[in-house]
Amino acid sequence: MFSDVTNPNYSSNASGEDLFALLDQEWSDTPAERLSRTGHNVVSVFLGSIMTFGFLNNLIVLILFCKFKTLRTPVNMLLLNISVSDMLVCLFGTTLSFASSIRGRWLVGRHGCMWYGFINSCFGIVSLISLAVLSYDRYSTLTVYNKRAPNYRKPLLAVGGSWLYSLFWTVPPLLGWSSYGLEGAGTSCSVTWTSRTPESHSYIICLFIFCLALPVLVMVYCYGRLLYAVKQVGKIRKTAARRREFHILFMVITTVVCYLLCWMPYGVVALMATFGRPGIITPVASVVPSLLAKSSTVINPLIYILMNKQKEISQSFTVKLVGSSWQLHHQGMGPCDRKRHHK
Repeated sequence: MFSDVTNPNYSSNASGEDLFALLDQEWSDTPAERLSRTGHNVVSVFLGSIMTFGFLNNLIVLILFCKFKTLRTPVNMLLLNISVSDMLVCLFGTTLSFASSIRGRWLVGRHGCMWYGFINSCFGIVSLISLAVLSYDRYSTLTVYNKRAPNYRKPLLAVGGSWLYSLFWTVPPLLGWSSYGLEGAGTSCSVTWTSRTPESHSYIICLFIFCLALPVLVMVYCYGRLLYAVKQVGKIRKTAARRREFHILFMVITTVVCYLLCWMPYGVVALMATFGRPGIITPVASVVPSLLAKSSTVINPLIYILMNKQKEISQSFTVKLVGSSWQLHHQGMGPCDRKRHHK
């Protein structure tokens, strides 16, 4: 159902419609093997859902963050950074692959492909580095407990650092160290995993070490130590502040686990495409992990909204509701009614 032999008449006037393809005749937007029309329809439905709900869910997180001052904590600055990067992926990345899946081919040529591969890699690494910093933040907060005022300087530096670190590893393919190209069924782009050149292999090895293995090792170490510490003090009576910190820890661990579950299959497939025998990864085998990775933009804000139970939010709604009711009640009274009410 999902794959068939490439049909040269599948997309009519492909070269005439691609403006960027005309600027670079040597670049081909035709994959070695296509999905069937039904396969592209199924993929476009999933991408449309991810694009819509990913944008809306992260927008809700941003609105909550702007509306309620109680949510503007140092740890939430890093969670907000993840929401911003996820929303940008939905706006500038998923829209292109969604439109391409509807048409059954890549629509915006080589330069659009480079843009798509760059921003998806950049925003994905920003989220992973932010999660690694969050793990260290939870580790340092819960193992070295103090009552000092919240420090926003370090989280803001971590946010800026995550973007600089991501740019450091995602700009090189634009400059010639490896490259960005079509992947899978030809409706999305990424690092050219199938390239067999030494430059491409060296870049991919560095990318996996410094942008996947290292952050994951940091998270495993920090949460391993934290879970051990939690077990050691499990019988000790916890204060309300301590319970709140443990709740944040559980929320962050859940976010990390879901993120890794979404992205690890894609990482495994990419490694197989890079170092396995040619043709080992079929279009279906590459499309499914790619969709799963993109679904993290929907899951992350859901975890934040459902698990970040701030009492101050409900109290704010209650105070506003009571205040409005009191105001309407008194506006509806006459002078005599107000006197009797005060008596």
